[in-house]
Amino acid sequence: MIPFNKKQPISMRNFILLVTIVLALPLASFSQSKKTKSFVGMLEYKISVRDSSLRDLVPDNRMIVYTNDTIVRIENFTQSFGQQVAIKHMSLDKSYLLLETEFGKYALQMDETEGQKKKQASDTTTSEMDKFVFDKKCGKTRMLGRKMKRLTVSHPEFEEPIEFLYLKGYSSEIVNAYPKINGIPTKYSVITPDAIFDYTLVKISEYTPEHDLFGIPSDFERISFDEFMDKLIEANGAKEGK
Repeated sequence: MIPFNKKQPISMRNFILLVTIVLALPLASFSQSKKTKSFVGMLEYKISVRDSSLRDLVPDNRMIVYTNDTIVRIENFTQSFGQQVAIKHMSLDKSYLLLETEFGKYALQMDETEGQKKKQASDTTTSEMDKFVFDKKCGKTRMLGRKMKRLTVSHPEFEEPIEFLYLKGYSSEIVNAYPKINGIPTKYSVITPDAIFDYTLVKISEYTPEHDLFGIPSDFERISFDEFMDKLIEANGAKEGK
């Protein structure tokens, strides 16, 4: 859940920033692969800003991914928003962002509308993902006691190619930041409007997580993005009117 600081109530600007952060999480569209096995357990990543000149301003964060083979729960942590929780139902192709605000608790549905899906399907322009170039590297390296495959990845935003690592043999659906990677990425970089962030796997554990991790709490109202925006505008207008 995302408990907003009462001294700094949620604003339109902060919410747009929050959605930008969440959309940078690995919640891209899923495509089940029959050639790989799914991962069941927990993955923990360290997130660091790549530009060394920004590290004093942007502290390291972490992301934890839980999965039970059909649902993914992603916990992200930042100083601005505290804990952020996103839940993705792989088989149902539904995703939720859990928000705890001053005006209520909500499970915000982040699914694309039919109109958005049609527009995306008919869009012939080059997508951001098409700008990445993946080149396989010879040899393997070890991380957390496991053998990792290597890639050299190029992009116009990268000053130079960056080495990515991934754990081959598992479905890429769990951490689907880069669908073209055939496995779980364990060291990779993500481009955001403000900076490039490096994700490094620091812990991996295969086990069956508790079922309650993947549910929507009963005191949270399921609501669409548009409905939440209406409530946000109404709440901010009420504050300004006082």
